[in-house]
Amino acid sequence: MRLDDYRTSDNVGDQRGQDFGGGGGLGGGGLGLILSLVGSRFGLGGIVVVVIGAMLLGINPFGGGGRQAAGPATSTAIGQNAAARACAVDAASRFSCQVLASTEDSWARIFAERGQSYRPAGFIFYDGRGQSGCGAAQAAMGPFYCPSDNRIYLDTSFYAELQNRFGAAGDFAQAYVIAHEVGHHVQALTGVLEQARAAQARTDARGGNRIQVRVELQADCYAGVWAARNRDRLEPGDIEEGLRAAAAIGDDTLQRAAQGRVVPESFTHGSAAERQTWLKRGLDSGDPAVCDTFTGAV
Repeated sequence: MRLDDYRTSDNVGDQRGQDFGGGGGLGGGGLGLILSLVGSRFGLGGIVVVVIGAMLLGINPFGGGGRQAAGPATSTAIGQNAAARACAVDAASRFSCQVLASTEDSWARIFAERGQSYRPAGFIFYDGRGQSGCGAAQAAMGPFYCPSDNRIYLDTSFYAELQNRFGAAGDFAQAYVIAHEVGHHVQALTGVLEQARAAQARTDARGGNRIQVRVELQADCYAGVWAARNRDRLEPGDIEEGLRAAAAIGDDTLQRAAQGRVVPESFTHGSAAERQTWLKRGLDSGDPAVCDTFTGAV
């Protein structure tokens, strides 16, 4: 993916080199409730990452009848100087910051098309262990979005994991990781994460998993929408890289590798085929209105 000449985001902070010790239980982040631990990992089978809520069943916020995007109130401001330093650490950091900037510009245009304003997510680098508004961040969790502070957390060592463990090499596979987490931020801005958290609370564990699968598949579709809006920067093989990554982190793929069998009722992210389908749907259309994973079968 050609982003060499792209700006880097100003919404980036850095926790690398800081000592967060061995603690870090789940934090309230001012919400006054226990945040749900539901999956937003990009692989790393069995690991869960903090995302509060899911998507309101039956409502597509970009489908013409959605509510106005008000978004969470938490500020993600970090500061240009700190952001520039964080983005300059190494090539992986710079690329991540450029991908983030590209998502900011793309989603700002998409929201503006609907008469809405886009508030970018914050982005925090950490190494091994960090601290988020949702509690401890650990490398084993993989990249995640914390809706309590509206920030994405990434240990860039995950890129090597993506390549070496999951066979999903390439810069577009890495970009897909970030674009997926930004997709969760879009869900937070449209208000649906909080609404579907309530929907999950009204059902059992299996029902909650089914809701969460649809949340994750929509984030995949939103990642595809971003890529479609930047098609002029895609290189030959990029789409195939993304589809390979989507398949590699499907619940069935991970379960089969970890335990030799597949348990569909325990899925939290969707099968390999489902993840590929929804990523490609976004890629083919460039329209978030097609990302309604909550109507009919996925």
